[in-house]
Amino acid sequence: MTRSTGAPPLPDRRLRHPVEVPFFAFMVALNVLIILVILNAAATLPFVPQAVRESGWGVTIRSAFIGLLLLIPALVIVRETQRASVRGSAVELSPRQFPEIYATADEFAHELGLRRRPVIYLGNGNGALNAFAAQATGHDYVVLSNELFANLYNNNRDGLRFILGHELGHIRLHHVALWYQLAVAYSERIPLLGPALSRLREYSCDRHGAHLCPTGVNGLIVLTAGRYVENDVNVDELLSQGRKLHGFWTGLAQLPMSHPFTVRRLEHLFRLGLLKKHQAARTTA
Repeated sequence: MTRSTGAPPLPDRRLRHPVEVPFFAFMVALNVLIILVILNAAATLPFVPQAVRESGWGVTIRSAFIGLLLLIPALVIVRETQRASVRGSAVELSPRQFPEIYATADEFAHELGLRRRPVIYLGNGNGALNAFAAQATGHDYVVLSNELFANLYNNNRDGLRFILGHELGHIRLHHVALWYQLAVAYSERIPLLGPALSRLREYSCDRHGAHLCPTGVNGLIVLTAGRYVENDVNVDELLSQGRKLHGFWTGLAQLPMSHPFTVRRLEHLFRLGLLKKHQAARTTA
């Protein structure tokens, strides 16, 4: 596995949503508070009346304390078994296996200054348009759904490059690191707060995808319109739709979601000047 060094510094402010770091710090503080409450309750439990120890509250406190003790080994097991599963059920890209995307991953890893080149896999998405980044001990990797290859690899490589850049952004910003997952292990499971942090991460990684491939608009359009029609979508009309996407009900619908509305993600990138219309896209009515 090669190391990527010597890349020029990236404009961090421009490539990370400005609210992500402050909100992450808040979530870390909340996570520490939750852990302290669990530890304090567990330390107090032996000294309360037996009826309290055997009540539902007592069972909850003991379960939370056991979960806290098992948190690190449980996360390690999940991360390692997930990587083993991917290695056994997906196609690893190489200079002789989809060499163009393999070379793109090398190029992007260098530009992002990643300390090691992530392994890229082509997985069976079972019809889902999906991709994800992950990490195990000593390994970073990205899994791209074959549905993305079917749509974008043959007809519009820029869209796939955008998606690959987005996923590498998760690695660069340490979203998949063990320490990051531990830092928000409890607070991220709080309704509304966890999804809010997740949406901020997605905005930041969209910026990475657009920085690495400014013409990769179809990477998001395919998630909006579905397969086969991404080149027929009128980008100007879609951006106009995104600018109108506001109001109470829109905000309420967004609250429990881990990803921002795709139309809003597109409008956000164009407003920042990070994304350009693809030459193949139809832009006039």
